[in-house]
Amino acid sequence: MDNVRLDKWLWAARFFKTRALAKKAIDGGKVEVDGTRAKTSKAVSTGMIVRVPQGWDTLEVEILDISEKRRGAPEAQALYRETEQSRQRRERESESRRHAREVFQHPLKRPDKRARRDIKRFQREQGGES
Repeated sequence: MDNVRLDKWLWAARFFKTRALAKKAIDGGKVEVDGTRAKTSKAVSTGMIVRVPQGWDTLEVEILDISEKRRGAPEAQALYRETEQSRQRRERESESRRHAREVFQHPLKRPDKRARRDIKRFQREQGGES
């Protein structure tokens, strides 16, 4: 199996739930192959580096095997390997997001009418200075 389209491979490797979602991400410029923006019909081969968005992170994976059939998750994970730089960057960003959540403190209750008026007054004053 030498010629497999990029959208089919991303779907078979279980990065996207449907081929339509894979196509939408590729057309939107979110997926890169070997550092350049790719088209949906690009033929992939082993050794290529693909950058794929996954939630808050962007995975950088090396293609190890080609498949156009969607199978179970363990078999799909055998199709690629995440690069070491990508793994380190993903862990570092995850740690920074975790720290940001710890620092931010949600209010204990919703603001009442008086507090909302104070907030609006503060926003008007801040907007008038700039």
